[in-house]
Amino acid sequence: MILEELSNMKQCFRIGGEQKYHSRLINDIFVVKPYHRFVVNVPEEDLQSFERILFLVEYAHWFYEDNSVEKNPSLKSLTLKEFTSLLFNNCDVLKPYVAHLDDIFKDFTSYKFRVPVMGAIILDESNERCLLVKGWKGTSWSFPRGKKGKDEDDHKCAIREVKEETGFDVSKLLNKDDYIEKMFGEQRVRLYIVAGVKDDTSFAPQTKKEISEIAWQRLDELQPANHDVISRGTTGLKLYMVAPFLASLKSWISMHPPPVAPRSDKPLKGISLWKAKNSSTGNTSIIAVSKPSKAVADVRPADAFLGRSFRNFRFDTGPIMQALESAFSTTKMVNKIAPCKQDP
Repeated sequence: MILEELSNMKQCFRIGGEQKYHSRLINDIFVVKPYHRFVVNVPEEDLQSFERILFLVEYAHWFYEDNSVEKNPSLKSLTLKEFTSLLFNNCDVLKPYVAHLDDIFKDFTSYKFRVPVMGAIILDESNERCLLVKGWKGTSWSFPRGKKGKDEDDHKCAIREVKEETGFDVSKLLNKDDYIEKMFGEQRVRLYIVAGVKDDTSFAPQTKKEISEIAWQRLDELQPANHDVISRGTTGLKLYMVAPFLASLKSWISMHPPPVAPRSDKPLKGISLWKAKNSSTGNTSIIAVSKPSKAVADVRPADAFLGRSFRNFRFDTGPIMQALESAFSTTKMVNKIAPCKQDP
């Protein structure tokens, strides 16, 4: 019954409490195949609890935000709770539970924090740097990771989540016996250690609006500042999702020599490999992406921070001479058209 009703939500969905239907939203969420993948094609047992149903609603919400809102500026961006409230208030099979929606949503949030999380700690060839990702809205960094699916193997979940968040397939490098596991309350977090990844590997998330930046960060700069194990590192990075794994990671590295010896010419600062920049034109969101192989402009090499000596200073004469020639030619052209007046 619930399955049939959920698949027919298009018949009872209203926007913002207004007594009207929004055809674009209906077509995008409740008719096209991507939404059917979230609801119609799931096993019957996934519809026997509100926790599982709200997971499906969450997937639909992501699809709405990432596709419908982005393509149609007239649609309003909704929080997950707002989106869930609309469904409960406008779907006959869920209406009887509207009075309990706050408790249902609270239980769902608590349930999410009990779902196991899998991911990977990706190390470069020298074991000096690890790959970190920054969330779309937050400012904290973490290892690529995500929640485990129903009946999903730990290592397969880690491979999937890393691929989604970085675009990199670790399946051939992952050893199921090399991992660090921690318990955070009732949530189990397991991160597999994946070493030997080349510096010039290309990274880019495969999901929308989930990751805002991917970067190599030096491990020696991730040590917490002032003995604060859950706050910031010496570089100012927020590390509360990274710090709990650092001691175990250092222990693992001490017993596993890197395939490539550390080099002195490595940048002392982190290197941003992929970054999404948000701008807006009207109501349309535009994402500009850059994937440099070297450090981006806002990540300076070590000597930019330490200061260069005058002995090593050199003018970049090529661009300077080109700019001067261009300026002189422009001045000559202006003088031919309108000669300067001489002072009396």
